[in-house]
Amino acid sequence: MATENKNLSVYDKNKIPNAKDLRFGIVVSEWNGQITEALFQGAQEALLDCGALPMNIIRWNVPGSFELTFGSKKMINTQKVDAVIAIGSVIRGETSHFDFVCSATAQGIKDLNVAYDVPVIFCVLTDDNMQQSLDRSGGKHGNKGTEAAIAAIQMAVLGK
Repeated sequence: MATENKNLSVYDKNKIPNAKDLRFGIVVSEWNGQITEALFQGAQEALLDCGALPMNIIRWNVPGSFELTFGSKKMINTQKVDAVIAIGSVIRGETSHFDFVCSATAQGIKDLNVAYDVPVIFCVLTDDNMQQSLDRSGGKHGNKGTEAAIAAIQMAVLGK
């Protein structure tokens, strides 16, 4: 696995631009809420640690990962953000539904990045089981939300 030898929460704050003048949207899927809440906490803590002001972090919830694309698009169109972090969690089940949701969500986020000048960061865990999700949302591999926040800062600065 890509994260097996990497802690997702590790970053060198000295190499990250200060985020005090940036505005972030975070769209969070309510599906697999234990996981997405932990990812949100990791993202929010990293943004604040890097200088983002609490009033410049806007959170919206959507029902599931499939809805992240629409929520992110509305965030871009209405909130004047410098970057959006789309947070979700899809855990493989017994049917092909997992494949459809993961593919559509990834394609939707990609399409937003092509269509808009506001970066949308893909922070959607697509794991085979709950333990893998726990490991990547604050467990032994760190927190993918933290990694997404650092990417959001870097991409927001690139976009300015």
